[in-house]
Amino acid sequence: MTDYRLDYVELLQQEVNKNPDRLVDVGKDEQEEKPPPCRTLSALYSIPRRLVISPSLGGTPVTPHLTESLRKILFGGTFHVFNYEWRKSFFQFRDPNSELSFALETDRGGARAVQMVIQARIIKYLLFSRQSSSDGRTLHSLCAVGQREQERALAAALSDSLWLAGNELSATVTLVTEDYCITPHLDYKLDNFTERFKEEGSHGVILFLYSLICSRTVDRLREDLDSTTSHLLHISPGNFVCRQALLNLLLTGRASPHVFNGTLNFGEDSQPLERPLQGILTRSDVGSMLKTPRFPVWVCCINSSFSVLFSPTRSLLSDWKMEHLFHLYFYNGQPSQRTTARLTIDTHSHHWEASSRDSDGDPEKRFPSLEMTIRTKWDGAAINWNGTLPFY
Repeated sequence: MTDYRLDYVELLQQEVNKNPDRLVDVGKDEQEEKPPPCRTLSALYSIPRRLVISPSLGGTPVTPHLTESLRKILFGGTFHVFNYEWRKSFFQFRDPNSELSFALETDRGGARAVQMVIQARIIKYLLFSRQSSSDGRTLHSLCAVGQREQERALAAALSDSLWLAGNELSATVTLVTEDYCITPHLDYKLDNFTERFKEEGSHGVILFLYSLICSRTVDRLREDLDSTTSHLLHISPGNFVCRQALLNLLLTGRASPHVFNGTLNFGEDSQPLERPLQGILTRSDVGSMLKTPRFPVWVCCINSSFSVLFSPTRSLLSDWKMEHLFHLYFYNGQPSQRTTARLTIDTHSHHWEASSRDSDGDPEKRFPSLEMTIRTKWDGAAINWNGTLPFY
């Protein structure tokens, strides 16, 4: 593993200011109007190095109102704080120029969802966005990623998410200062972290999450949410887990708590809703809308565990002939995975259905969960693991 102690100032600034085609690619079709010119984004510093800056650097100090708003939009109250699993999470690549040089090492806690969405954006950048990319790229191109290209891919992935959350007009990044910016009161539990950041840079998963929220703004997040969801994290045994609204914020730039496409105006009783429910309104780069993104990269949640499924062939989503027989690659972020799993998908062979009729019981117990997930898009497909032990 590579423990970076790098300066990301130039890298992120280049990603923010360089060719506008990158911004058009984020959640929009090519035919749509180009976004306004980019505004300068303050420096993003050292990931994952812990960086504490002097208040003299500038930026906007955090206010008591903002810290309380952050806690409420994340946890639903001001007494919850991030636990150890979240605090130790950051963005760390596998060794450069190795079989998994494109891959992030992820954690077991709730922060893994954030890491895997960034992983999906890294894969999208390496396969389809960098200058040398083409539709003829193969998995081998992901295995020949050096340290400098890892840096650029991470900077591009993070800036993609922040710009998308900021409606492609602005982005905010956060980092920790030496001094406290606020004095806590009785209704607020101090975590020695939230109270010290400035809107000036970022490191680690938590500060990236703060950057994402500040880029979207708390007010817009409240507009995105509805009566079904009031905050972005929920308590699971021993950890805080990302709600669907946070996943959608990472993937699409809007914190919709729903996965259906478009707007739902009527309830289950066919009566008009007092407030229409907003689903997925645009095609995501990675994620019709989430199931058919603009690039063949999918973030999967299988048995409450996040992973990435992808293809190096972009035409897989635009040419139906490519869907007859093709390869998908699977990465789950766990340290135990030493190689990318290659699955061969055959949508014209339905022999798996014949074998299932000869068996009894729940099909989810007969077939790996990943296979069942793939068949939600390619119904009846035969899947060959090519010698890899199936992930159940």
